[in-house]
Amino acid sequence: MRGQDDKPAGLSRRGLFLGAAALGGTFATAGQAAETGKVAPDAMPDPDQRRYAFYGTGPQAGISTPPQQHLMAMAFDLTGTDPRALQVLLARWSASIGLMMEGQPVGPVEPDRAAATALETGEALGLGPAGLTVTVGLGPRVFSTEMGLAAKAPPHLRPLADLPSDALRPEISGGDLSLQACADDPQVAYHAVRILARIAKRTGAATVRWTQLGFGRASAGAGQETPRNLFGYRDGTRNITTPEQLAQHVWANDGPEWQHGGTYQVMRRIEMHIENWDNAQVSHQNDVFGRHKLTGAPLTGTDEFDTPDFKAKNAQGEPVIPRHAHIRLAAHETNEGIRILRRGYNFTGGLNAVGRLDAGLFFISYQNDPAHFEALQRRLGASDLLNEYISHTGSGLFWVPPAAQKGSYIGAPLFAGV
Repeated sequence: MRGQDDKPAGLSRRGLFLGAAALGGTFATAGQAAETGKVAPDAMPDPDQRRYAFYGTGPQAGISTPPQQHLMAMAFDLTGTDPRALQVLLARWSASIGLMMEGQPVGPVEPDRAAATALETGEALGLGPAGLTVTVGLGPRVFSTEMGLAAKAPPHLRPLADLPSDALRPEISGGDLSLQACADDPQVAYHAVRILARIAKRTGAATVRWTQLGFGRASAGAGQETPRNLFGYRDGTRNITTPEQLAQHVWANDGPEWQHGGTYQVMRRIEMHIENWDNAQVSHQNDVFGRHKLTGAPLTGTDEFDTPDFKAKNAQGEPVIPRHAHIRLAAHETNEGIRILRRGYNFTGGLNAVGRLDAGLFFISYQNDPAHFEALQRRLGASDLLNEYISHTGSGLFWVPPAAQKGSYIGAPLFAGV
């Protein structure tokens, strides 16, 4: 790290752009849509050639974008308190992400100089963009007094409160920066975070804190069939999907104008006690979720998308959907209208320390106030029947700024006047 008084290359606008170009990036690329998260006009039907725009005037891609099949998430710790080092990192990340989301390498695989070390690692060559999106988040420490950016803090950004479901492990929680890389090819997603981690190491601005690989999206987006989690139940049936719902519940527009279109990202690693669950009767499992396993319908309906009737009683006078069923406790009807955008992924890591399956849900949500997530989780963590079968072991909260406009980079307004 440079000292506080040393001015790293790239502080000027021209210097930042030159630094990004030296890492294989150019800020303007061909064939991109005007709005992030939308399929570019020249996209082909082949899913390997599907692409989304990184640059735009709205939110970042990868939030309301229909969830892809694979996830690679990574969190970083800043190595110092110089905001200028963070500025350089975000500029170079942005240049590289813009290229990778177009399916382009970030530089030569075989440099002209025999002694040179290449930034481009080559494992995604020939694979196509595969619908890659990379979403960048900033943790609470970025906006601390020691970083000199406290005056620019989003209104609701702070560490998450302690929650009743927490069994958190520090080594897989927290972080100053987050990357969420999603793609329909796992190697494309891996390549993206590998390149960005190399850039962080080369600049000396940040080090990797934790990583998480996810597969088989466990939440639905607009127009997608609802997927299943590793307990075998459909996940995300009532997810936010419409522009009106996104505007009301996801996009944070209560801060300065440059923050409009941003949002708050919660990441939670939820371990599932698979063996215990598999030994439970399916009728009990249905009661835990409040849905039928096969169809996904609420216990009061016949179709997955039937609205749950939380007032319905059985012959014994008890609620058909149990009082502590997951869908009852999570429903916006029972939580003063609170809704969040889910974007979760299943994960597995082989066997854990006691020889049981290490598997679960890497839960990601977006909301315009993290207090909404906390309110839902307090209710779920206190009495959800599902708690017998899960543990929340990792957690992080990040502010996701709006997309970078062409010729700029993620979070650029942060550094105005710094």
